[in-house]
Amino acid sequence: MFGRRKKDADAAGAPNENTRADDAASGAGGRDADEALDPQDRAADQGPFDLEELDEDRETLAATRLDLGSVLLPLPAGGQLQVEMTQAGAPQAVHVVTQYGRITIAAYAAPKSPGQWREVAADLAGSLRGDQSVVSVETGPWGRELHGVTANADLRFIGVDGYRWMVRCVLAGPSGAVGADSPLVAIARDVLSQTVVDRGSDPHPVRTPLPVVLPQALLAQLAAAQQQQQAAAQQAGTQQAGAQQAGAQQAGGQVAPQAEPPNPVGPTEGPRRGTSGSAMQQLG
Repeated sequence: MFGRRKKDADAAGAPNENTRADDAASGAGGRDADEALDPQDRAADQGPFDLEELDEDRETLAATRLDLGSVLLPLPAGGQLQVEMTQAGAPQAVHVVTQYGRITIAAYAAPKSPGQWREVAADLAGSLRGDQSVVSVETGPWGRELHGVTANADLRFIGVDGYRWMVRCVLAGPSGAVGADSPLVAIARDVLSQTVVDRGSDPHPVRTPLPVVLPQALLAQLAAAQQQQQAAAQQAGTQQAGAQQAGAQQAGGQVAPQAEPPNPVGPTEGPRRGTSGSAMQQLG
């Protein structure tokens, strides 16, 4: 499916100081049979792929994938994008919404040796159980997967260790939507198997999310949606002021002073934010 290049000499050579520090932070340990597979053990045509190992250039790969900077992923048929922003207005996550549920794929910094997903999965399982969720460990194409049943949704976590990166795929849906044989899981595994990761050369602490960069077309859609929200807010304020004025005239026969419409959201504030401080903008 893809042409691969040989991994650079740094991967095969003796570990440097950064390698030892990363490995120490990762806490490398023994491998279980259901642990995420080493990148070298996966089939040549099974992703996620490392951008540096492929013969295809970024432009060629982006022609069939959504380029989000640290990850390039294919969009399933009928999928919609949901962008999550930080309080500062920077993209934090991009979700793919399907008719069966939501898929979120993100890349994280990791040491050169595999094993980070095993630790992350253990932490996730502990956190879910602490929230009184029912958690089970299952085995999928890449090894260990977590299946969690919470009060609000069913969740499945799939992790894959790469060279200095780890990909985590999170599935969320209604009860029964993330079973091993469900359509949502089949779609997510297909997307994950074709995902390409761009780790970059910048240093990142272990487990740090790799940067998400939105393409210009997506930024333009977000800006248009923001303008629509501003116009709607301004129109609602004007209508409210008019209703108040009409009510005052009917009640006392006098014209009440017209209230100033609320100030629209400024262009640097980004889409409307919820109580959690994040903004969710659904795009076709």
